[in-house]
Amino acid sequence: MVNVEQLKYSVNRMNPDVVSEAVLELRLDGLVTEGKTPFNKLHFNTCFAEIEALFQRAGYHRPLDVVGYEGLLYALYDPTRWEAVQVLRWLKEFTDAARVAQAR
Repeated sequence: MVNVEQLKYSVNRMNPDVVSEAVLELRLDGLVTEGKTPFNKLHFNTCFAEIEALFQRAGYHRPLDVVGYEGLLYALYDPTRWEAVQVLRWLKEFTDAARVAQAR
């Protein structure tokens, strides 16, 4: 089990190149989902300020926010381009479509 200090240390020491794909997605769409970030839900729950600082070091200087949908999926987004409700709707649609595809 990793404690909070270890988790923050790992994020603080993370190379900004690791987040470059997420930065590109944020610049293009203002939204990046769980599969395209190097972080999991535990990171966001415990060290969001450190993650914001890492994104700034990687060259993304806009505000960031994160929302999750039913503990299944999360998205990191630019709140100047998206509202949380819009992102949650998109995550719901994405999750529902994935469930339908799996049922087939």
